[in-house]
Amino acid sequence: MQLRRVAVTGVGAVSPFGVGADILVNALYRGESGTVLVPELRTIKGVRSHVAALVKGVDPGVIPRKQRRSMSRMSVYAVLACREAFGQSGLPAECLSGGDMGVSIGSTIDSIDTFQRFFEEYLAERDMEQMRSTVFFQMMNHSCAFNVSQALGIEGRVIAPSAACSTGCQAVGIGYEMIAFGKQEFMLCGGADEFHPLSTASFDIINAATTGYNDRPHETPRPFDRDRDGIVCAEGSGILLLESMESAEKRGAVILAEVAGFATASNPQNIADPSAASMEVCMKKALADAGIGPNEVDYVNAHATATIQGDIEESRAICGVLGGDVPVSSLKGHLGHTMAASGGLELIATIAMMNRNCIIPTLNLENPDELCKKVNLVRKLEERPVRYALKNNFALGGVNSSLVLRRYENDK
Repeated sequence: MQLRRVAVTGVGAVSPFGVGADILVNALYRGESGTVLVPELRTIKGVRSHVAALVKGVDPGVIPRKQRRSMSRMSVYAVLACREAFGQSGLPAECLSGGDMGVSIGSTIDSIDTFQRFFEEYLAERDMEQMRSTVFFQMMNHSCAFNVSQALGIEGRVIAPSAACSTGCQAVGIGYEMIAFGKQEFMLCGGADEFHPLSTASFDIINAATTGYNDRPHETPRPFDRDRDGIVCAEGSGILLLESMESAEKRGAVILAEVAGFATASNPQNIADPSAASMEVCMKKALADAGIGPNEVDYVNAHATATIQGDIEESRAICGVLGGDVPVSSLKGHLGHTMAASGGLELIATIAMMNRNCIIPTLNLENPDELCKKVNLVRKLEERPVRYALKNNFALGGVNSSLVLRRYENDK
């Protein structure tokens, strides 16, 4: 079967730097940090990490109240990011209806804020009479995906993957496959998440959250650095609009990049510990799907969350597949870990790097860990052409994902 080529023609972002993909990309190029002190975390017994990277500048009121009632914060983020991506694509409004447009958007465990508010009221009085029906819609696991489809009037496939840190990358990969196999003409793809103290507490319990930089939040997280001490939890939404290359070229769209390959693979050996061997399998499958060799990859956007073992294993895996020369950087030092949104937000930044011929370095990487120095860690803005980029996202539960982007100008 002849697969169709897949173009990226729109991107949208809600991030710790604000609303808008340009705001995100410009902040990354300026070397800004989104990490801040969160006083609420200081009040929770047993939580040692007091920092996070929180979204700012969002006005939910720009979404009509009738639609907004069924949305948690993460659904608001997703709708705003999808609006931006669709607007940038230049597609006519009628493309949203009729079934040609689909949605592939996921979150980790949906809105904990909503669950908390509901159970605080329910457990206090054991009373369901005051519960609004819209609360249930905010708590459903596919809430972001169906709220996007409802708000934008989308009638095609609605898919809501949930694979922790791999969610956003998987969602884009699924969207790519939907179009490549001719099941949809257009797809809005990515992920969204909202911050809750439980996120930080969960990583803190397994000693994976940063704890040593509460008094200087901008200095953490520190991917690949010898002084890294864990994740900074974050929130936001990153969305890509994908369409068939034939459609994009026919209508003269601005093509931002091409999705050339995708793979996702499971590591059943350990539910929590990352495995370089499993990561290698995933990356090799993504390259095979793209039909390219390891020597053709010009840049790797690493998952690298600043956990001790995770950064080391990913470095080993990248070196094992691509060798030690390809430039590698992580954006978690700027953004924190936006969970389900990380794949989408980091893909947006990777596309910008490809089009600007300039690689963004890893923020807070001052003293590279000797065990991570097997790869070429980028520590300052580096001007170089990027024809093919490999994006990694690896999740708890052993769910690994890798996606290959191809610069569109490459085939002209």
